[in-house]
Amino acid sequence: MRILIDADGCPEVDIATRIAREHQLECLLLCDTSHVFEKAGAQTLTFSKGADSVDFALVNLLRPGDLVITQDYGLAAMCLARKARVLHQDGMEYTADNIDALLLARHTAKKICNSGGRLKGYAKRTHAQDEAFESALQQLLEEAERDNQ
Repeated sequence: MRILIDADGCPEVDIATRIAREHQLECLLLCDTSHVFEKAGAQTLTFSKGADSVDFALVNLLRPGDLVITQDYGLAAMCLARKARVLHQDGMEYTADNIDALLLARHTAKKICNSGGRLKGYAKRTHAQDEAFESALQQLLEEAERDNQ
């Protein structure tokens, strides 16, 4: 198992790379040229700016059983189709059971915005969200280790 992080919009890069080192897992940070990441124990892959260029590169690098960290529902759906495990930055695991509802909510929100409506923005990230992410990531990796024994 490798950990691939959609690093452009991920506030959890430090936590994820630390946990990857603790579990001795390969960790790849994927970002575009407008972001610079250098984290101990992780390899940074930089791609040109462009609509979804990082997303498509990530999907092309995936192997079944890899773990992806992203907040992008569309990317999560593509990763699930490639047999990866996918974790949101708030600790929610994307699954076949929840991805359709998440994509529908995203589509509905986009329709509202495109028609001139306004949606409430994201709240400031909390320490509780960081803890939920860390706990979920640790639990997922421990589960994967048990399954591989």
